[in-house]
Amino acid sequence: MTIPRRSWRGAGAFAAAAVVGLAGGVISAGPAAAHTPTWAVTCSEVTLNLTAYNPGVTNEVTVSIVGGDVLLPTTKFGREYKTDKPLQLPKHDKELTVHLVVKAGDGENYSKDDTKVAPVCEGETPEPTPTEAKPAEKPSTEPPTSAPEPSETATEAAPAPAEPSSAAPDLAETGSSSATPVIGGAALAVLLAGGGILWSVRKRRSAQH
Repeated sequence: MTIPRRSWRGAGAFAAAAVVGLAGGVISAGPAAAHTPTWAVTCSEVTLNLTAYNPGVTNEVTVSIVGGDVLLPTTKFGREYKTDKPLQLPKHDKELTVHLVVKAGDGENYSKDDTKVAPVCEGETPEPTPTEAKPAEKPSTEPPTSAPEPSETATEAAPAPAEPSSAAPDLAETGSSSATPVIGGAALAVLLAGGGILWSVRKRRSAQH
């Protein structure tokens, strides 16, 4: 049986087209399936360079410190994601574990969950943690204790000394009383006056005789 040449040519052209289409599909799918999550961690920063992801789906990336701060909240991206500025790590006096999570929208097999350790920078002294000031004790609202009342059995004040009675008899006057010279002077004056009168009477009688 003889097969026409046109049939052979048609079959060859179809096979060639199939091979080209398959190759093109592989080439076009290659970059989308590459998924290159490159990242680096130093003592002070984190850099990301996620490339060759499928732009037709939604991809997500998150970076955090294990047991600490979130450096990059969950961020959506397409074909690639790069940090324009490195993510800054806080000052630390011990190693930090940095956690990277990349979720590919076209399959879990393209996702990435990885950790890296950030060493302590040389000469870095972390700032001391401020000590919380203890609140001052509240002043007591209880009233002060009153002074003890004086005892009823306290010794009574001694009575004032009795004043001398005004009805008490005067003491007897002694010879040294201050009225004695006055009395003596008055008696002498009476005697002198009597002698003068007596002398004048006698003189008159003698003159009449």
